[in-house]
Amino acid sequence: MTTQRPSDSTAGEPSPARQGIQSVELAMTVLQALEEGRGPMSLTQIAAACGMQPSKVHRYLVSLARVGLVAQSPSSGRYDMGPAMRRLGVESLRRMDEVALVSEHLPALRDRTTHAVNLAVWGDHGPVVVRWEYGAHALPITVRVGATMPLLTSAMGGVFLAYLPEQLTGPVLRAQLESEALDAGTRERVDLIKAEVARQGVASTVGGVIPGVTSVAAPVFTVGESFPLVVTLVMPARGITERDLAHHTRELLDATRAMSEVLGHSVDGRTP
Repeated sequence: MTTQRPSDSTAGEPSPARQGIQSVELAMTVLQALEEGRGPMSLTQIAAACGMQPSKVHRYLVSLARVGLVAQSPSSGRYDMGPAMRRLGVESLRRMDEVALVSEHLPALRDRTTHAVNLAVWGDHGPVVVRWEYGAHALPITVRVGATMPLLTSAMGGVFLAYLPEQLTGPVLRAQLESEALDAGTRERVDLIKAEVARQGVASTVGGVIPGVTSVAAPVFTVGESFPLVVTLVMPARGITERDLAHHTRELLDATRAMSEVLGHSVDGRTP
């Protein structure tokens, strides 16, 4: 009788590359409970959040504390993020190139929808296009990378209006309209745009900037104090049915949620 070596493989078994260490994954569950707790937590609270027995959670906390990922208050006995975790967080943020990370997801969104996709950031004078992925459908005109877009008539501008404070958007909007103050009609239009974004999660325009073009834009949320990024689908208005538009909007929202998660934004909609 021969004994099978650990390196031997049989049909149906997972490849070594897919195997993991369960204890590491469980330790991560404890850290995620601390993250979602938004502050120091008792052992009982952490155990309830993890769905584990307090005695088991305590063993993980002891090990995590030894390497500095968790710290326990001497006075209250509650647990919180440790110094090593803070160092990891700072270094992670230092290394993160938000535009580059989001840009990696744009080709896949383009391929799923077959339409052009662009990425915009907030600049000194309004939304600035920083990436453009051409789709399979011809457009009357394309916007060059580096162009600043109007706030009121572009889909990406609508998203920035909805998610940035008026202290930022107000002066830019007045400058773009060449007006010293926003009249009642403009304010009403801005309110309608904000309501649309709040209700649907996207801003949309038909011929807002380019005649014959339908655009749908959604935010990509970041962490800390950074402004959101905006991803826009750009489609020829002719031939796009309501069903098509609904499908593409779902694809856009799914993609921007995934992008937000990559940037560290909480997937349940809370801003870190």
